Amino acid sequence: MARRALAAAVAFWAILGGLVLAGVVGLNLASILGGMVGHPVPGDFELTEIGTAIAVFAFLPWCQLTRANVTADVFTMGASPIWTARMSLAGSLAALAVAGILFWRMSLGLADQHAYGYTSAILQIPLWPCFVPVLVSLALLALAAAATLAEDATMARGRGNA
Repeated sequence: MARRALAAAVAFWAILGGLVLAGVVGLNLASILGGMVGHPVPGDFELTEIGTAIAVFAFLPWCQLTRANVTADVFTMGASPIWTARMSLAGSLAALAVAGILFWRMSLGLADQHAYGYTSAILQIPLWPCFVPVLVSLALLALAAAATLAEDATMARGRGNA
């Protein structure tokens, strides 16, 4: 049941990331077309950077939970299911560690951005709120990695098929 709720949350978050990315595409299209008539969208590069970062981080939990990350099949082609599960376990452990470290460092980055009032150069958008969806993504990534880690541990012991 918890796995199903996590999957729903991760899917919803990835869909939101997709909508942000679609917005970035629309913004760039508007800027290109506007540029053709002498009215490009001001700050389009800033908005593209922010939107792309938010979208990419929003996709990470989905990739982890659905095991859609890039893998090197050359290492697993002739491997036994238990050996493959152990390698997957190592990958899930690495994803959990990376999610934790990034969450820690990005939360410090958010605090600095807020404390010093950093803004984007052209539009003067405060940057600290942009960290919030990234932190949500990293928290979901940590939960997804913990879920896949538990499944991989079961498989690595030779029990079940997660």
